[in-house]
This record gives sequence, C-alpha cells and structure tokens, in this order.
Amino acid sequence: MIKSMTGFASLTKDDDVATIAVTIRSVNHKFLDLQVRLPTVLAAIESRLRALAQKRVSRGRVEITVAVQQRRVPALEVELNETFLEALGGAIDRARERGYVSGTMAPGDLLRFPQALSIRERAEDAETDADQVSTRVEEAVSAALDELDAMRVREGGYLRADLESRRATLSELFARAGAAADDGMVGLQTRLQERVRELRADTLADEAAIAQEIAKFVGRSDITEEVVRFRGHLDHWRALTDSPEPCGRKLDFLLQEMNREVNTVGSKAEGPAVSEVIVALKAELEKMREQVQNVE
Repeated sequence: MIKSMTGFASLTKDDDVATIAVTIRSVNHKFLDLQVRLPTVLAAIESRLRALAQKRVSRGRVEITVAVQQRRVPALEVELNETFLEALGGAIDRARERGYVSGTMAPGDLLRFPQALSIRERAEDAETDADQVSTRVEEAVSAALDELDAMRVREGGYLRADLESRRATLSELFARAGAAADDGMVGLQTRLQERVRELRADTLADEAAIAQEIAKFVGRSDITEEVVRFRGHLDHWRALTDSPEPCGRKLDFLLQEMNREVNTVGSKAEGPAVSEVIVALKAELEKMREQVQNVE
C-alpha cells in the first residue's frame, strides 16, 4: 500500500480533568525517527506513546508534541515541622534573654523559614490525577495518530495515481525499446552476413571461427532476458502497491533493478531509435525515484 511519509495532525481534548493538546508532524526519512516531547510529569508514559506510534508508522521522521493543562485545583496538605519549631523557639528564647531580640513570634514569621512548613499536594489525589491524565493523553495521541494516518493515506492516493501512470508509461516505452531493437536487428543481420562473407573469403578462416563470430553478434544483441525481467519488475510493482504492507523501500530497490535492465538494453540493442527510447526510460525512472522517496 502506498502511504505518504508527510502528514500533520493536531487536536485538543478538553474535560473536567485536563486540557490536552497533541500535535504530530511527519516528514520523509530513510528509517523511522520518532521524537516525543512531553511534560516532565508524563515522562513515565513516553514508552507507551512510542509503542502507539510504531504500530501506525514504519518510516519517516515523526514529531509528537503533547501539552497538558490540568483543570482541577489540587488539594493541599500543610505539615508543621514541630521538631524544628521547638528548636527554633528555644533558640529565640535564649536570644531574648540575652537581649538580642524582643517581642513575640507572629504566624507570618513562620513563612520565613522553609523548614517550618511543608506544603504539598495530597499523595493519593496526585496519583489519581496522574493516572487519569496519562490515560487521556494516550487516548488523545491515538486519535491524533488516526488523523495523521488518514492524511498520509490520502496523500498516498495521489502518489499512487502518479506512479501508476508512470508505470504504464514505462511499459509502453519498454515495448517501444523492444520494437526498436527488433528493427535494429535487421541492420545487424546485414552486417553479420557481410562479416560471414568476409570470413569465408579468407582461406585461413575455419567454420569454428565463423560460428564464434556469429555467436558473439547474436549474444550481444539479444535482449530477451532483459525484456522478461523488466516485465516481471512491472508486475512485482503492482503486487507491492496492492499489498497492505508499507512498500517504499521495496519500490526504491525495484526501480534500481529496472534501471539496471534499461542500461543493459541500451548497451546491447542495436539501432539509433533504441538510444532515444532508453533516454526517455531513464528520465521516467528518475521521476519515479523522486516520488518514491515520499512513500512510506
């Protein structure tokens, strides 16, 4: 199946627990390069989010950004450090006896000593909120990945239409190359007959040398194997694009094999018309190679 590696998705989920914003961008890359940006409090679920993405994307550079704003005001606990305050009170009493300080300590004075009071969110509430937010973040990322996949499938449809059109053009061009090679064979046969006559006119030439010369000409010009392989590559291309599996790398390799067959035909086939078609084939293959760089 042809999917584009480029895509974008953005969504916001808002409920009584938190407002969660997810943005996903994907661009071309030879392999899967996954970047996940999360608030520090969600670091524990990064591996789960990566696993979600890896199930949906097999290739490309993918950036997932998550922003969270919790809506519930946390319940706080205030704990008095009595041991510290007893030591502090004793020290102040001694200082007062020596005349270093005067007056009594006001409640506001406790705030000047960080050790005197501990203010924190209730542990059970914090744990519950973290679990709820983590679950909602996973749901939001999964939904964003669905949107990303839909966009990549849609873009992949355009790529497939273009590549299929070019595949058909390749088939037509290669048929023309084969026809041009057949026409060139007529000229080759004429030259071959002249060469045979030259060899037979030579009293020192023997039948084995003549047979060897004929085999060399025929072997150099026969493109039957290349034609069969190229047609097989075209059939394989269609099978890959019809398969549900990602096929970008395989298509890229297949284009290399097609290019190799075209080069071989260009070096073996006879006739000026062959060269013209070979140039057109190579140009079309290069356009397809550029497009395949966008396929997952």
